[in-house]
Amino acid sequence: MEIKASMVKELRDKTGAGMMDAKKALVETNGDMEKAIEHLRQKGMASADKKMGRIAAEGTIASVVDGKKGAMIELNCETDFVAKNDDFKALADMMAKAVLELNPSDPEKMLEMNCPVCKKPIGDVIKEKIATIGEKITIRRFVRFDADCCVNTYIHNGKIGVLLEAKCSNCDPVLTKDICLHIASNAPEYISRAEIPASVIEEEKRIEMGKEDLAKKPENIREKIVEGRIDKLMAQKCLLDQAFVKDPNQTVKQLIEGKCEIVRFERFVLGEGLEKRQDNFADEVMSQIKG
Repeated sequence: MEIKASMVKELRDKTGAGMMDAKKALVETNGDMEKAIEHLRQKGMASADKKMGRIAAEGTIASVVDGKKGAMIELNCETDFVAKNDDFKALADMMAKAVLELNPSDPEKMLEMNCPVCKKPIGDVIKEKIATIGEKITIRRFVRFDADCCVNTYIHNGKIGVLLEAKCSNCDPVLTKDICLHIASNAPEYISRAEIPASVIEEEKRIEMGKEDLAKKPENIREKIVEGRIDKLMAQKCLLDQAFVKDPNQTVKQLIEGKCEIVRFERFVLGEGLEKRQDNFADEVMSQIKG
């Protein structure tokens, strides 16, 4: 099978592997992308925790909290220049408030609703902003929490956003803000190990068992080494087991013990899994002119 440059690029984007390593992996797996990723991971050339999919789309993440309710939204545009525009940022803030007030089921339904801030249909608000700014603007995703106790949020430079729900014995916004900051920084996938599906553990075990550094070791030794590696890997994925970002001498579990319980969280990374436009902008303009 012919290994195209675009395939090598895609594999590099997904794994962070070097160009030659990516090409060799594709050759050895006959162009099978998933097998190539596994091949690189087994050789230690790709990170298990690296997000699959290139982070490339522009825009911003905005959030709002009002008492026990909170909302977070990802609003996309085409360039970083527009993402830094004050009008665009104000639009994102307004859309976050709309999610909080309207509780839409999905972005399509949200476009049909009237904005609680400007009282116009949200679809019209977006179209007007597109006409003013000159770029395509889309509501990609959002999340809304309606909690029994506490909601807090943290946004890092519009690029990473966290929305958190917790149950606290004595509501402590400083503590829950710190937890949000930690989630933004350390990217946990689960709250505790109890949430990790058995299939995830088995898949990671299979990957570890296939790594070259264990190939010549006896089966029983391999099992013990892999068990230790899996235990460490699962700890890295769980919020409560992670070392607290502001004080690595204690875990998040130790930090919050007796103070609060984490109910749920969402973490958005701007453009996660999206690709930048590859089309020629001039050609697109001409196609629109021609109808």
